[in-house]
Amino acid sequence: MSVTEPSAAAAERSTAPADHSEVPLRERKAQGSNPVSRFFNSIVLFLQQIADELSKVVRPTREELVSYTLVVLVFVGAMMAFVFGLDQLFSRLIDLVFG
Repeated sequence: MSVTEPSAAAAERSTAPADHSEVPLRERKAQGSNPVSRFFNSIVLFLQQIADELSKVVRPTREELVSYTLVVLVFVGAMMAFVFGLDQLFSRLIDLVFG
């Protein structure tokens, strides 16, 4: 086999299906001869794809939600305390320098 000859497997992979029978309905492009019907078909397809993606969402359990919320609140409180401390430190330094 020469280097320039494509293998049978590569040639088989590069060919696209002639019809859309193998492509799922929600992955097909909107088709139709009328631009208005293509527009509305595109909207319907988009909404179907949104519903498919939303069905894949994994929602946290109540315990996970409470723990995530507590982590966020503790972090925000720590950052507020840090910024407040820096603010107090710099305001006192400014008072000493320009006081």
